[in-house]
Amino acid sequence: MCAIIACRDGQIFAPFVERAGAVKLEARSKKLEALRYLGLDIGNRRIGVAVSDELGLTAQPVLTRERKRNQRDDLRSLARLCRRFGVVGIVVGNPVHLSGEVSPQAAKIQAFAAELGALTGLPIHLWDERLTTREAHRILYEAGHPRQQHRRVVDQVAATLILQSFMDAKLEAASSPRV
Repeated sequence: MCAIIACRDGQIFAPFVERAGAVKLEARSKKLEALRYLGLDIGNRRIGVAVSDELGLTAQPVLTRERKRNQRDDLRSLARLCRRFGVVGIVVGNPVHLSGEVSPQAAKIQAFAAELGALTGLPIHLWDERLTTREAHRILYEAGHPRQQHRRVVDQVAATLILQSFMDAKLEAASSPRV
């Protein structure tokens, strides 16, 4: 169970964590370390970009970037975004087949992600992105966006879904009791 973090006189209190009936409150006097992640939905024509908040709890869409002919330009642009947001890692959607087998597109994405990791020096987390674009279209449709306007934002919504899924799994793993 988590509570809202309280700040008072420079003191930052971590969320309450309930384990085996005990509730702990940890106080830290230093500022919160940024735990931001960049989320990417990489396609042949566009790259959707999302970023997490500094607590690593929520993902927000940032932009949809049109791919350049030169892959190096794409890599440099994403590296600049990593520096701008001060991220500690990059979550890249991995487009495997529904069966779980690596698709040709997944192989391309993995090579691109490896180059991005080498350029930025940040850890790359490949994350299953099966059906995220379909889910992004559904969300946009339900929000009242005409289908013709989805192209401008669907990739950043998909990147947000990928990143949120990664952070939810990370939070769940951290809060599950160790045996």
